[in-house]
Amino acid sequence: MRLNILKYSLLLLMIAFSASLSAQKDVRKNVRKGNKAYQQQKFSEAFTFYNNALTENPSSSEANYNTGNTLYRQKEWDKSLESYNQFLALEKENPNRMSAAWHNIGNSLLQKKELEKSMEAYKNALRINPEDDETRYNLAVVQKMIQDKEQEQQQDQQDQQQDPNQQQQPQNQDDKPQKPEEPQEPEQMSRDNARQLLQAIEQDERETQEKVNKIKAEERKQKADDNRRRNRDW
Repeated sequence: MRLNILKYSLLLLMIAFSASLSAQKDVRKNVRKGNKAYQQQKFSEAFTFYNNALTENPSSSEANYNTGNTLYRQKEWDKSLESYNQFLALEKENPNRMSAAWHNIGNSLLQKKELEKSMEAYKNALRINPEDDETRYNLAVVQKMIQDKEQEQQQDQQDQQQDPNQQQQPQNQDDKPQKPEEPQEPEQMSRDNARQLLQAIEQDERETQEKVNKIKAEERKQKADDNRRRNRDW
């Protein structure tokens, strides 16, 4: 009787193991199909494949990250934030991927016009990866936008104090362009656009650079060797 129970238990283990391998293959298959659709700019189709992968394995960090990318491209800012945050809850070891996720969170928040939160997200990305020039550019741009917004508010208050009966004139404010997210790479802002904005805030950029240099000096000795060994590819 014990022998039969043992055989039955082994059979169940073999079945469970086989099912697990099959599920992993399905996850990888759906992720590959999603990547292919994404590269063809079929974002809705890509989302379906990534979602299928998450149905099989909700803990797939790659599927969560790439789902955030497809939602970003479809202008689903809130949902993209959920996917990126879920990715960060799963990924605890690869600093490059974590930094990229914080960078993309900053971009989603920027699209939502939540400038202060966007700034903090870029800072988080730089704390993890101080070498990321693109994130540093985006941080400087957001800081400039916040500075301009504060100056406009101060000017409006001054105008109201001078003439409280005068109606405020609407001001046109162009959105800062953002390139869409690629499945395997962090979001990047156009260097030309960033440099044009940075010309007006050279002092802010120098201060940001000084902060980054301090972080680099403190962490270089501990993380330099470790970072070299980590694979930057997905």
